[in-house]
Amino acid sequence: MKTKNILWLKEVSMENVPQVGGKNASLGEMYVSLMKRGVRVPNGFAITAQAYQKFLRVNELDKKIKEILRGLDVEKLSDLQKRGVAIRKAIVEASIPEDMAREISSAYKELSAQYGTGDTDVAVRSSATAEDLPGASFAGQQETYLNVVGEEELLESVKKCFASLFTDRAISYREDKGFSHLKTYLSVGVQKMVRSDKACSGVAFTLDPDTGFRGVVVINGSWGLGELVVQGEVIPDEFHVAKEPFRKGHPAIILKELGSKEKTLVYGDKERTELIATSLPRRNKFVLSDKEALQLADWCLKIEEHYEKPMDIEWAKDGAQNKLYVVQARPETVQVSKSAETLDDYEMEKTGRLVVKGAAIGTKIAEGPAKVIKSAKNIRRFNKGEVLVTRMTDPDWEPIMKIASAIVTDEGGRTSHAAIVSRELGIPCIVGTENATSRIKNGMRLTVDCSRGTEGLVWEGKTEWRKRTYKLKEFVKPKTKIMVNIGSPDEAYESSFLPASGVGLAREEFIIASRIKVHPMALLHPEKTDASVKSKIKKIIAGYKNGREFYVDKLAEGIAQIGTAFYPNEVIVRFSDFKTNEYAQLLGGKYFEPKEENPMIGWRGASRYYDPRFREAFGLECRAMKKVRDEFGLTNVTPMIPFCRTPEEGKKVIKAMEEFRLKRGENKLKVYAMAEIPSNVILADDFLKVFDGFSIGSNDLTQLTVGIDRDNTELAKIADERNEAVKISVAKVIEAARKNKKYVGICGQAPSDYEDFAAFLVERGIESISLNPDSVVKTSVAILKKEKQLKK
Repeated sequence: MKTKNILWLKEVSMENVPQVGGKNASLGEMYVSLMKRGVRVPNGFAITAQAYQKFLRVNELDKKIKEILRGLDVEKLSDLQKRGVAIRKAIVEASIPEDMAREISSAYKELSAQYGTGDTDVAVRSSATAEDLPGASFAGQQETYLNVVGEEELLESVKKCFASLFTDRAISYREDKGFSHLKTYLSVGVQKMVRSDKACSGVAFTLDPDTGFRGVVVINGSWGLGELVVQGEVIPDEFHVAKEPFRKGHPAIILKELGSKEKTLVYGDKERTELIATSLPRRNKFVLSDKEALQLADWCLKIEEHYEKPMDIEWAKDGAQNKLYVVQARPETVQVSKSAETLDDYEMEKTGRLVVKGAAIGTKIAEGPAKVIKSAKNIRRFNKGEVLVTRMTDPDWEPIMKIASAIVTDEGGRTSHAAIVSRELGIPCIVGTENATSRIKNGMRLTVDCSRGTEGLVWEGKTEWRKRTYKLKEFVKPKTKIMVNIGSPDEAYESSFLPASGVGLAREEFIIASRIKVHPMALLHPEKTDASVKSKIKKIIAGYKNGREFYVDKLAEGIAQIGTAFYPNEVIVRFSDFKTNEYAQLLGGKYFEPKEENPMIGWRGASRYYDPRFREAFGLECRAMKKVRDEFGLTNVTPMIPFCRTPEEGKKVIKAMEEFRLKRGENKLKVYAMAEIPSNVILADDFLKVFDGFSIGSNDLTQLTVGIDRDNTELAKIADERNEAVKISVAKVIEAARKNKKYVGICGQAPSDYEDFAAFLVERGIESISLNPDSVVKTSVAILKKEKQLKK
């Protein structure tokens, strides 16, 4: 049978990987199978791997390449670079056989005719025969050429794609993986360009690429052609869509982060593409509407369902047609290859001086001496175990990236080359620091900390940190429900892998302090602040209609991230419990907060919610909670009222919630209260007529029972949660809840710190114990032991 030089996408499926490579095979698979399900894919054709082999053979390049690579030592970077240049030069200077060139030109004319133009613009992409297959990742190794117009440009671009099979990184990668250089072939995809230069483009993953959490679709996007996002040269907008609620009909965009998007890649006048600065109005605007983000999420889920595995997808919006397209899809290869049987937990115990911060890639911690290298020409100076500090990386840096202890870059986002490769290598990386190369000096002792969620921190000097490895396969859950306390939403996806049955405490304060940063009343009434505060607020809420919408959306997103991470298990979210001095620290806060002698027992918690001075702000919290439960469909989220001093106060809060359309019992809404004041213990039966259950706050309950300021380290030695008076109070709360058939759990610090206190709770019959993430496994084992003793 005659081997074909050209195959149209309609002729291609995943069975054709040997002929067209993984990338083109996937395009054909989508074109044939998913277009009918509404997924839009631009048409095109593939120049086959057999055509590539013929090209090498006719020009006797196979023999030449074999000779050039004889005796290669990839550890000698200068040798690798010299041989790579020689091979690429030989390929580009060779001629495409006449019959093959005619076929390519004919197919190009046919594609142009389909789109009603003389010479249409196309994207020319490389697709290696081992590329994008599970277990192998060739991200960034081969070239892509955009806005290619005319037969001559097309043929030249095809040769350049052939040559890119021998980039330095590609050669090094094949050597490491044991792939044969002459048995790895290249197909070239020729696809109608999507005019994203007039709109936007980006990438999407059907899992969180940093933690491997599979409950979300993560979409990144920026203005213009997609190469800047794929190569990570811009910090893009980011959208997270919760899968399960979305499948049930809820438009659950649970996270929207506005990226800086400083550069835009467009069609050029002299060159095929041109890099321009993004205007400020565009930088402050999301590239996708909510409707478009949800349409992409729908397509991503259809693609994932078809392939039956997590996927890495590239998309583009045509500005001329105002339509979205999928231009690539391949299996995600990094997170799916990780073992689900163990869980590594990293934690900083003692920090040094903070040098820079940026976006964390991965969840690990590593240390080493800094090596600042600003040009790939100088990579031979790098030594194994050093922390690589640079502006940004590309495939030329790969040989030293694999021997780095960690990577820190000035530029780039979560889809940058540095991010992709560091995930693949399993080393911590912090991107987009803006000034690492100027702030960090050669030889500085650095600790690169990616253990705190999405924010990465670089510390200088002596630090202390630890790594724990949990064997999840061997773990047996106790009968007592074990839940987890979550601080920042950034920790939620990673913590979802813990053997916990939901969240016993998520604090709104973390979301407000880290993501909103402005006092809610200052957002509602900026006119009551000064010019400086108003100016800062305007910058913070860029991309949003007003401060009110910004607060509701950001708070809802933070709650929803935690709710999604543990869905469908219960997630208990405590309404805001800042004290007046803490609220005053938020931007604009000083204009709305009184000065109190003792804020710890002052205007906090429930007493604020119905007070005319704060009631309007509490309404925003209620709106955010309603959005999470009703719009996003996360009915596993349960609100909780802190520091409620009397049952009458509880009734006022419930009434205020109803006035803000958050009604107890509606859509299965339960409302819990913190049991953290002696009055909650003494009047437990009365409180339980108002609320659906209690969560014991052992920190405040201890200080108010024994009269010790919990922030006073000198007095702390007098008594802690194990004091008999505190234990009697805790036992009474548990007893009252069981008698009234209401929920009772504990979310305070005590069971995380003291295993004997956790055992006491089990003895008393508590329903759930919520622990800090680093205590879940250790304390669960102690609880399991206690349960076995009680059975005897």
